[in-house]
Amino acid sequence: MTRPLLIENARVVDPASGTDQMGAVLVEDGRISDLALGGPVGVPDDAEVVNANGLVLAPGLVDMRVFVGEPGKEYRETLASAGAAAVAGGVTSFVMMPDTTPVVDDGALVDFLIRRAEAQSPARILPAAAITKGLAGKEMTEFGLLKEAGAVCLTDGAQSIQSSALLRTAMSYAANFDMAFVHQAADAALVGDGVMNEGFFATILGLKGIPREAETIPLARDLQLAALAKVRYHAAQISTAVSVELVQAAKARNGRITAGASINNLCLNENDIGRYRTYFKLNPPLRGEDDRRALVDGLRAGVIDTIHSDHDPQDTEVKRQPFAEASNGAIGLETLLSAALRMVHAEEIDLLTLLRAMTIRPAQILGLASGRIARGAPADLILIDLDYPWQVTEASLRSKSRNTSFEGARLAGKVMRTIVGGKTVYQLAE
Repeated sequence: MTRPLLIENARVVDPASGTDQMGAVLVEDGRISDLALGGPVGVPDDAEVVNANGLVLAPGLVDMRVFVGEPGKEYRETLASAGAAAVAGGVTSFVMMPDTTPVVDDGALVDFLIRRAEAQSPARILPAAAITKGLAGKEMTEFGLLKEAGAVCLTDGAQSIQSSALLRTAMSYAANFDMAFVHQAADAALVGDGVMNEGFFATILGLKGIPREAETIPLARDLQLAALAKVRYHAAQISTAVSVELVQAAKARNGRITAGASINNLCLNENDIGRYRTYFKLNPPLRGEDDRRALVDGLRAGVIDTIHSDHDPQDTEVKRQPFAEASNGAIGLETLLSAALRMVHAEEIDLLTLLRAMTIRPAQILGLASGRIARGAPADLILIDLDYPWQVTEASLRSKSRNTSFEGARLAGKVMRTIVGGKTVYQLAE
């Protein structure tokens, strides 16, 4: 048991209730026990009092797409290092992809990861279970046993299931267990050996392109199959303007459809690749500026429900290669919020809408009690200085890998304190 904690003089921003006003929050026994907006709150005699001095107090971020090396590739990332990176970026809960060695396709491994994460990580780690055994796209896993073990959703991570028949069957079974079905739409044959967005810039660089249709064609298939199976379908990460249109049309017919976008595709475009900068080789690839703007418009309109980091640690050896041979992926837990605030500062989107996509919406999709500031809710909270200036450097990163797309970037806005279950697990050293 920890001492009660009072956070006063804070700008309370809670997207779940639409709140954005000065107030105070009292935390007891790991939960929010009282909330006062514009008025006093009772304070226990032994409470720790934190004066927020007008900083934003928001729910902790919920990241729906994080790759962790453990088990099997701990040199890339461990549960402990991922957790440390997460809380430094204001992420209090994240979904761990099943792309590990061995693959998370067995209930015993889900149970092991939950227990190990509780012992090792300051952030809440929520294992996702594989849809297919070994992520091979051939044979379904035991959804019921995986849910019973504690898996929060079903996904094949970075892999895309190519068989429409298997997808339909898997979606139907997932619907029976009321599990979120999270799938990245990509046509393997159309992706081929492409390494970046197909277009003029790829031609100039002499690199093989990935057409937008490699995403939109299987996405259209997925959305139709999801309606047929009546499953809670989440398009893992969309990256094109046409994908936004497809999701918008599907949502008008089917209330079980949701979609996410990577912070990379929301903040960066193919021009950032410059002269073969491999830290910008991602999956899906960075698209054109028109696509990026369409994603922002989709986020503002509620077509895109969630923003995630797509945290994918890679070691130096696989990134310092010719662009075509380098591995996909970039880390992003520590820069997720600060990079997203670029859109707020550029007046592309308002703060409530931005935070909604990183707090209450992913929590709702996953069936979590967190993501909100309300009496009885878990005390997973962050204090944010929206204007705090800082520069991303390798030395400051807590992740074991350094493959960030924001290396050297000057950002405004940073998490000052992260609280998980009523306990301060990160505080920026002044």
